[in-house]
Amino acid sequence: MTTTPGALARRLGLWDAVVIGLASMIGAGAFVSLGAAQDLAGALAPLAVLIAAGVALCNATSTAQLAAQHPAAGGTYHYGRQQLGPWWGFLAGWCFVIGKIASCAAMALVIAAYLVPEPAQRIVAALVVVVLTVVNLVGVTRTAALARVLVTIALGALVLTGTRLLIGLASGGAPADGGADGGTGGGAAGGAADGALAGVADAIPGPLAGAAAGLWDGGLAAVLGAGTGGAVGIALAVVQAAALMFFAFAGYARVATLGEEVTAPRRTIPRAILLALGVVAGLYLALSVVLVLVGPAPGEQGWGPAPFLTALESVGAGGAWNVVITGGAVAAASGALLALVAGISRTALAMARERDLPPVLAQVSPRFSVPQRAEIAAGLAVLALVLLAADVLVAIAASAFGVLLYYAIANLAALTQAGQWRLFPTVMQVLGLCGCVLLVAALPGRTIVAGVALVLLGLAYRGIVLVARR
Repeated sequence: MTTTPGALARRLGLWDAVVIGLASMIGAGAFVSLGAAQDLAGALAPLAVLIAAGVALCNATSTAQLAAQHPAAGGTYHYGRQQLGPWWGFLAGWCFVIGKIASCAAMALVIAAYLVPEPAQRIVAALVVVVLTVVNLVGVTRTAALARVLVTIALGALVLTGTRLLIGLASGGAPADGGADGGTGGGAAGGAADGALAGVADAIPGPLAGAAAGLWDGGLAAVLGAGTGGAVGIALAVVQAAALMFFAFAGYARVATLGEEVTAPRRTIPRAILLALGVVAGLYLALSVVLVLVGPAPGEQGWGPAPFLTALESVGAGGAWNVVITGGAVAAASGALLALVAGISRTALAMARERDLPPVLAQVSPRFSVPQRAEIAAGLAVLALVLLAADVLVAIAASAFGVLLYYAIANLAALTQAGQWRLFPTVMQVLGLCGCVLLVAALPGRTIVAGVALVLLGLAYRGIVLVARR
């Protein structure tokens, strides 16, 4: 087989692409979002998992379709520029940077939550960010072999922990008022609206009181009665749980970016996406059911940033089992964080080359062949969010906002494709676009306001740059 000079060799088969997809998805989200989903939706948490998986599937097929037509670096930043125009491309790239910086902060906080108790978690998370940024600066990133190791550790830890929880339930280790009481999910959803994403609703004075405070902290679900049995509020609480679960699926698009390296990409990429998403969705669904069976979180603050540690304690397990789940969480989150920092810097590099970000970020180290300035900027932004975010769920919600908007633009771009490049039915792009918008709308008001402010800041920057050029 001959290859074009400068092109990447087609060496990845179907199984290689599936493994890379699994390694990209099974990160920190699997170890924290499942608990947050149950805090929000109670016994309806498995439904939230299915909704998130459905939106992820539609988004992934749109990305695969775009990657087949535009096999170049930059992801939806590049696709948006080509299909919709420079402003749409910039918006996609900016939302990606916002969302993935928040993802990195969440992953660092999850690593710390599983490793050390509360007082030291933020310091440990900051150290993790610094260390992994330095690793990326010298050009060391996840390889396919390392991806296999990490996904094996993470999968093994999750499967073993789920099995141990079921054994604990069978032996009567769960609390007497276990998950069977969460029939409608309203109680857990209300608790989350008041606490998991909120925390300080009652302390907000002036116009942000009562229902307005609920909108600010818990989103539309809190205002429309998620905690009082309101059907619409409960439905929105499930959608908000799905938005947080979407964080646990993020990474599926990594498969779609392998178009130049997989054999028979038009056939292999769609199959790899479906298989990887199917495995992850099945795993998450099973673990969500297990957590529902274990029962509501024992404390008022919900399952917290390390739900599986809490669940193991509730069924009488600990010691070695804590080591198992901690090892899985740290391995998965560390690998994903390492790759994400590299991904953010490459997107920033592509945007800087087009002058959509400061051109100083376009510099590439001649020694290590990495965009070191973009790496440092990304690392500093993640570090700032780690130190400033109220908790890991705030970072996850912020990540969901940026990434969902990013994929909304991907779906919009895929809708404009025609002819030989249309690999999937148009309805999938429509469902993906509507799903992304719905999940964003269900997020807490403070997340939406902060996200919109950052989006407007980015758009203003680009407008100023264009005026200066003229």
